[in-house]
Amino acid sequence: MFELPKLPYGFADLEPNYDAATVELHYSKHHATYTANLNKAAEAAGLQGKSVEEILRNLSDAPAEQRTALTNHGGGYFNHNFFWESLSPKGKKLADSTLAGAKVGGATAADGLAAAIDSKWGSFEKFAEAFTAKALGHFGSGWVWLVVNAKGELEITDTHDQVSPITLGLKPLIVIDVWEHAYYLKYRNVRADWIKAWFNIANWEKAEERFLQG
Repeated sequence: MFELPKLPYGFADLEPNYDAATVELHYSKHHATYTANLNKAAEAAGLQGKSVEEILRNLSDAPAEQRTALTNHGGGYFNHNFFWESLSPKGKKLADSTLAGAKVGGATAADGLAAAIDSKWGSFEKFAEAFTAKALGHFGSGWVWLVVNAKGELEITDTHDQVSPITLGLKPLIVIDVWEHAYYLKYRNVRADWIKAWFNIANWEKAEERFLQG
Protein backbone atom coordinates (compact mmCIF):
# COMPACT_ATOMS: atom_id res chain seq x y z
CA MET A 1 0.00 0.00 0.00
CA PHE A 2 1.24 3.45 -0.90
CA GLU A 3 0.76 5.94 1.90
CA LEU A 4 0.44 9.70 1.92
CA PRO A 5 3.83 10.82 3.29
CA LYS A 6 3.96 13.21 6.20
CA LEU A 7 4.75 16.79 5.20
CA PRO A 8 8.20 17.95 6.38
CA TYR A 9 6.60 21.15 7.77
CA GLY A 10 3.23 22.47 8.90
CA PHE A 11 0.55 23.80 6.57
CA ALA A 12 1.32 27.41 7.57
CA ASP A 13 5.10 27.12 7.68
CA LEU A 14 5.60 28.26 4.07
CA GLU A 15 3.74 31.54 4.64
CA PRO A 16 3.72 34.19 3.24
CA ASN A 17 5.04 32.66 0.01
CA TYR A 18 2.73 29.65 0.02
CA ASP A 19 -0.50 30.05 1.97
CA ALA A 20 -1.73 27.49 4.47
CA ALA A 21 -5.12 27.06 2.80
CA THR A 22 -3.53 26.05 -0.50
CA VAL A 23 -0.96 23.75 1.11
CA GLU A 24 -3.67 21.97 3.12
CA LEU A 25 -6.01 21.60 0.13
CA HIS A 26 -3.18 20.58 -2.19
CA TYR A 27 -1.85 17.97 0.22
CA SER A 28 -4.99 16.69 1.95
CA LYS A 29 -7.19 16.50 -1.16
CA HIS A 30 -5.17 16.41 -4.40
CA HIS A 31 -2.14 14.45 -3.16
CA ALA A 32 -4.29 12.14 -1.06
CA THR A 33 -6.50 11.34 -4.05
CA TYR A 34 -3.50 10.44 -6.21
CA THR A 35 -2.31 8.16 -3.41
CA ALA A 36 -5.62 6.33 -3.17
CA ASN A 37 -5.97 5.97 -6.93
CA LEU A 38 -2.38 4.74 -7.32
CA ASN A 39 -3.16 1.93 -4.89
CA LYS A 40 -6.16 0.94 -7.01
CA ALA A 41 -4.19 1.10 -10.25
CA ALA A 42 -1.23 -0.85 -8.84
CA GLU A 43 -3.56 -3.57 -7.56
CA ALA A 44 -5.35 -3.78 -10.89
CA ALA A 45 -2.00 -4.08 -12.66
CA GLY A 46 -0.69 -6.70 -10.24
CA LEU A 47 2.15 -4.43 -9.15
CA GLN A 48 1.69 -4.56 -5.38
CA GLY A 49 5.06 -4.47 -3.64
CA LYS A 50 6.72 -2.40 -6.35
CA SER A 51 7.95 1.09 -5.50
CA VAL A 52 6.43 3.99 -7.40
CA GLU A 53 9.85 4.59 -8.98
CA GLU A 54 9.97 1.00 -10.26
CA ILE A 55 6.47 1.35 -11.69
CA LEU A 56 7.17 4.65 -13.44
CA ARG A 57 10.52 3.54 -14.87
CA ASN A 58 8.98 0.38 -16.31
CA LEU A 59 5.54 1.44 -17.51
CA SER A 60 5.96 -0.55 -20.72
CA ASP A 61 5.98 -3.72 -18.61
CA ALA A 62 2.59 -2.93 -17.06
CA PRO A 63 -0.66 -4.18 -18.61
CA ALA A 64 -1.59 -1.85 -21.47
CA GLU A 65 -5.02 -1.11 -20.03
CA GLN A 66 -3.47 0.18 -16.77
CA ARG A 67 -0.65 2.33 -18.17
CA THR A 68 -2.66 5.55 -18.35
CA ALA A 69 -3.87 5.18 -14.77
CA LEU A 70 -0.36 4.36 -13.57
CA THR A 71 1.05 7.36 -15.44
CA ASN A 72 -1.56 9.71 -14.03
CA HIS A 73 -1.80 8.45 -10.45
CA GLY A 74 1.72 7.09 -10.07
CA GLY A 75 3.07 10.31 -11.53
CA GLY A 76 0.75 12.39 -9.38
CA TYR A 77 1.92 10.53 -6.28
CA PHE A 78 5.64 10.72 -7.09
CA ASN A 79 5.56 14.29 -8.38
CA HIS A 80 3.78 15.59 -5.29
CA ASN A 81 6.10 13.69 -2.93
CA PHE A 82 9.01 15.29 -4.76
CA PHE A 83 7.40 18.73 -4.79
CA TRP A 84 6.89 18.91 -1.03
CA GLU A 85 10.51 17.88 -0.46
CA SER A 86 11.59 20.61 -2.90
CA LEU A 87 10.26 23.29 -0.54
CA SER A 88 11.55 24.59 2.79
CA PRO A 89 9.97 27.19 5.12
CA LYS A 90 12.74 29.76 4.76
CA GLY A 91 14.29 28.40 1.61
CA LYS A 92 17.72 26.80 1.53
CA LYS A 93 20.22 28.33 -0.84
CA LEU A 94 23.20 26.86 -2.55
CA ALA A 95 26.69 27.85 -1.50
CA ASP A 96 28.20 30.51 -3.73
CA SER A 97 30.15 29.09 -6.63
CA THR A 98 33.51 30.32 -7.85
CA LEU A 99 32.89 28.97 -11.35
CA ALA A 100 30.63 31.70 -12.69
CA GLY A 101 31.23 32.06 -16.39
CA ALA A 102 32.90 28.67 -16.76
CA LYS A 103 32.31 26.78 -19.97
CA VAL A 104 29.37 24.40 -20.23
CA GLY A 105 30.43 20.99 -19.01
CA GLY A 106 33.30 22.40 -16.97
CA ALA A 107 31.83 21.38 -13.63
CA THR A 108 31.30 17.92 -12.18
CA ALA A 109 29.14 16.51 -9.41
CA ALA A 110 32.12 16.79 -7.11
CA ASP A 111 32.09 20.57 -7.58
CA GLY A 112 28.52 20.80 -6.31
CA LEU A 113 25.26 21.94 -7.85
CA ALA A 114 26.06 25.66 -7.71
CA ALA A 115 29.18 25.09 -9.79
CA ALA A 116 27.29 22.95 -12.27
CA ILE A 117 24.57 25.61 -12.64
CA ASP A 118 27.19 28.30 -13.18
CA SER A 119 28.92 26.10 -15.73
CA LYS A 120 25.70 25.53 -17.67
CA TRP A 121 24.02 28.94 -17.46
CA GLY A 122 26.80 31.32 -16.39
CA SER A 123 25.21 32.24 -13.05
CA PHE A 124 22.35 31.26 -10.78
CA GLU A 125 20.55 34.44 -11.83
CA LYS A 126 20.64 33.41 -15.50
CA PHE A 127 19.48 29.94 -14.57
CA ALA A 128 16.58 31.47 -12.60
CA GLU A 129 15.62 33.53 -15.65
CA ALA A 130 15.58 30.43 -17.84
CA PHE A 131 13.67 28.39 -15.27
CA THR A 132 11.12 31.18 -14.85
CA ALA A 133 10.66 31.48 -18.62
CA LYS A 134 10.03 27.74 -18.91
CA ALA A 135 7.50 27.85 -16.05
CA LEU A 136 5.72 30.88 -17.50
CA GLY A 137 5.67 29.36 -20.96
CA HIS A 138 4.29 25.98 -19.93
CA PHE A 139 0.80 25.71 -21.41
CA GLY A 140 -1.84 24.13 -19.21
CA SER A 141 -1.25 21.80 -16.29
CA GLY A 142 2.12 20.35 -15.40
CA TRP A 143 5.52 20.74 -13.81
CA VAL A 144 8.86 22.41 -14.49
CA TRP A 145 11.98 20.57 -13.38
CA LEU A 146 15.71 20.94 -13.07
CA VAL A 147 17.01 17.52 -14.09
CA VAL A 148 20.15 15.65 -15.02
CA ASN A 149 19.64 14.22 -18.50
CA ALA A 150 20.92 11.00 -20.04
CA LYS A 151 24.18 12.73 -20.99
CA GLY A 152 24.80 13.68 -17.36
CA GLU A 153 24.09 17.36 -18.06
CA LEU A 154 21.78 19.75 -16.25
CA GLU A 155 18.62 20.62 -18.12
CA ILE A 156 15.41 22.57 -17.49
CA THR A 157 12.41 20.63 -18.73
CA ASP A 158 8.65 20.56 -18.33
CA THR A 159 6.19 17.68 -18.21
CA HIS A 160 2.47 17.82 -18.84
CA ASP A 161 -0.26 16.66 -16.52
CA GLN A 162 1.30 14.01 -14.24
CA VAL A 163 4.04 12.65 -16.48
CA SER A 164 7.11 12.06 -14.33
CA PRO A 165 10.66 12.77 -15.49
CA ILE A 166 11.82 9.38 -14.26
CA THR A 167 9.55 7.78 -16.85
CA LEU A 168 11.53 9.77 -19.44
CA GLY A 169 14.89 8.57 -18.13
CA LEU A 170 15.70 11.85 -16.39
CA LYS A 171 17.00 12.42 -12.85
CA PRO A 172 14.96 15.20 -11.19
CA LEU A 173 16.61 17.60 -8.74
CA ILE A 174 13.93 20.19 -7.93
CA VAL A 175 10.47 21.06 -9.24
CA ILE A 176 7.73 23.68 -9.29
CA ASP A 177 4.10 22.66 -9.67
CA VAL A 178 2.34 24.87 -12.24
CA TRP A 179 -1.06 23.22 -12.10
CA GLU A 180 -3.53 25.99 -11.25
CA HIS A 181 -4.64 24.18 -8.09
CA ALA A 182 -1.08 24.62 -6.80
CA TYR A 183 -1.34 28.41 -6.60
CA TYR A 184 -4.80 29.71 -7.56
CA LEU A 185 -6.21 30.43 -4.09
CA LYS A 186 -3.45 32.96 -3.36
CA TYR A 187 -2.10 34.05 -6.72
CA ARG A 188 -5.24 33.63 -8.86
CA ASN A 189 -4.22 33.56 -12.52
CA VAL A 190 -0.88 35.33 -12.00
CA ARG A 191 1.50 32.41 -12.35
CA ALA A 192 4.47 34.80 -12.44
CA ASP A 193 3.87 35.77 -8.80
CA TRP A 194 3.77 32.11 -7.76
CA ILE A 195 7.05 31.40 -9.55
CA LYS A 196 8.72 34.37 -7.89
CA ALA A 197 7.46 33.21 -4.48
CA TRP A 198 8.61 29.64 -5.16
CA PHE A 199 12.22 30.80 -5.39
CA ASN A 200 11.92 32.11 -1.82
CA ILE A 201 11.03 28.66 -0.46
CA ALA A 202 12.91 26.37 -2.85
CA ASN A 203 15.02 23.79 -1.03
CA TRP A 204 18.31 23.91 -2.93
CA GLU A 205 20.10 21.91 -0.25
CA LYS A 206 17.81 19.00 -1.07
CA ALA A 207 18.43 19.53 -4.77
CA GLU A 208 22.17 19.39 -4.20
CA GLU A 209 21.80 16.25 -2.10
CA ARG A 210 20.01 14.61 -5.02
CA PHE A 211 22.64 15.90 -7.45
CA LEU A 212 25.52 14.46 -5.44
CA GLN A 213 23.87 11.07 -5.10
CA GLY A 214 25.00 10.26 -8.61
